Amino acid sequence: MPDKTFEVLVVGAGPAGLAAACCASEAGRRTAVLDDNPAPGGQIWRGEGRRSSSPQAAYWLDRLRRSRAEVLCGVRVVADAGPGALLVDRDQDFFEVRYNTLILATGARERFLPFPGWTLPNVIGAGGLQALVKAGLPIVGQTVAVAGSGPLLLAVAAFLKKRGARVVLIAEQAPFPRLVRFGLGLMTEPAKLREALRLRWQLGGIRYRTGCWPLAAKGDDRLRGVTFSDGRKSWKQSCDYLACGFGLVPNLELPSLLGCEIRNGAVRVDEWQQTTIAGVLCAGETTGVGGLELALAEGQIAGWSAAGRHEHARALFGERARALRFKESLDRAFALRDELKTLVEADTLVCRCEDVPFHRLHKHESWRAAKLQTRCGMGPCQGRVCGPAVEFLLGWRVESVRPPILPIPLGRLAGRD
Repeated sequence: MPDKTFEVLVVGAGPAGLAAACCASEAGRRTAVLDDNPAPGGQIWRGEGRRSSSPQAAYWLDRLRRSRAEVLCGVRVVADAGPGALLVDRDQDFFEVRYNTLILATGARERFLPFPGWTLPNVIGAGGLQALVKAGLPIVGQTVAVAGSGPLLLAVAAFLKKRGARVVLIAEQAPFPRLVRFGLGLMTEPAKLREALRLRWQLGGIRYRTGCWPLAAKGDDRLRGVTFSDGRKSWKQSCDYLACGFGLVPNLELPSLLGCEIRNGAVRVDEWQQTTIAGVLCAGETTGVGGLELALAEGQIAGWSAAGRHEHARALFGERARALRFKESLDRAFALRDELKTLVEADTLVCRCEDVPFHRLHKHESWRAAKLQTRCGMGPCQGRVCGPAVEFLLGWRVESVRPPILPIPLGRLAGRD
């Protein structure tokens, strides 16, 4: 494929990226949005293009189709190719995409916390299991326990139940009083309150335990059951799958590689979504996990800003401010409890790519030292799983993002003209 040049290039076709691409294109800028998935929508709107069940997804996907934005799917950003250019890979065909302004909307991924047995087959991220079922994994009649933290647990449980799974438990680590305060706060957010009530109605009859978390997964060739605790007692729950995720963490590899300042685990931006690198803006979960409405508001602001339409961007500041207040309430309600730091045992694998157990890590004082001595974070996932885990467990700052930011065949890269 020949190299391409655009006035505005958006990386990530989730809600924030779609909103940014639509606005920039509608403002008359030659715009492209690229994503590594086979179709736009991101994780939250995966598969919605075929037959959308979400009015918001249908609206934005249709708006994208009606815009002049070029959509490049199945494309992965590999490296920074110099000022105003990215090296990308599509089916091992490497080419450069050039831009005047770059908008990063690379989203977030699930946070996994190690505990004994977490590497057993059928212990899967909550969102990951949902994606597998959407892709065709048979789940009818399978017993599923859902555990971890955050509103995603309820959405995943409702989805799995609708697809025929037998959901036997939803275990939320946040304590009940915090969730009550969060629920009361939804009184000022009627749409979110209706959605929460709808989910609870769909999940009627399923045990929902607060202040509850997995202690260990048990099984031989695959998962057979999970031991749970509420801090006072523990019990075993038989299940075929454990869908487990402790919130989301932003995907920071590309903004870090480009030199954007990272603060408190997210990309630092100004009121126009501009990062600390000129010509690079950022929107959505990459600036801090805050939900769909915040992602859409930030995406629109970034798109209009990139096109120089600051009056349009400013009109969305109030919407973004409301969404940021909701984000703050989410952060308070679902903050991870300290007890989760004690789940890992000496021989529990923390870096599953390189088979690095916990006892080899806590001998060191930093991510860099542990990486040099144990190869933690040097496997195929490049620290995407173990990095957030050691940040939580040991307080380390995960550093040193280097190209390529995704695994690629070296022969193909070396053979590029």
